[in-house]
Amino acid sequence: MERTLVTAPTAHAVDFDDLKDHLRITHDDDDPYVSAVLEAAQAYVELYLNRKLVTQTWKAFFDDWPDGDAIYLPFGQLSSVTHVKYTDSDTDQSTFSSDDYIVDTDSEPGRVVLGYNESWPTATLYPSNPIEVQFVCGYGDPSSVPMPIKHAIKITAADLYENRETILVGTITSSLKTVKALLANYRLFA
Repeated sequence: MERTLVTAPTAHAVDFDDLKDHLRITHDDDDPYVSAVLEAAQAYVELYLNRKLVTQTWKAFFDDWPDGDAIYLPFGQLSSVTHVKYTDSDTDQSTFSSDDYIVDTDSEPGRVVLGYNESWPTATLYPSNPIEVQFVCGYGDPSSVPMPIKHAIKITAADLYENRETILVGTITSSLKTVKALLANYRLFA
C-alpha cells in the first residue's frame, strides 16, 4: 500500500516550550536544534506506534478491492474519509459513492466497510495503485494526544538532545525501556 501526505499537521504533539522546560533549557541559542530534535522524536514515536498523532490528511493507494467487505486504513484514530476513488484500465477515474459504504471510526485500525447488500465496483482496474482512499486521522489537536505518548516524545527528545553522537548501548537501555513501556498500550499492529 502506498501512502501520500495531503495535509500535514499544523502542530507537534508536544509544545516546543514544554519540551524546552523538560530539557531545562532557559536560553534560545539551541532553539533550532531543539526544534529538529522534537521533529525527530515525534517521527520516531509515530513510526514505533504506526500512528499519526495530530490531525492530518493522507491518501492510501491499493492495487485491488479487498476480498472481504472492508478496506483497512493505516495510522489509527481514523476521523473521516474524504473519498474513495478508483481508476479503470482506460485511466478514467470514478468516485465510489459514499452511499455505498460506511466509515468505521470506532475500530482500530479504521476502515471503509461496504454497506448492506453493496459490492465493490467491477471495473477492470488500472494495474498500478488504482484505488485511492483519502482520509483524516490523528487524535485531533495536540491537547488530545494521550499524556504517555507526549512523555515518550519528551524522553526521546531528551536522549537526542543530550547524546548528539553515537551512544553506547548500555547508556540508553533505561530510557528506551521507559519509552516503550509508555507507548505499549497505544501501539497499532495493523
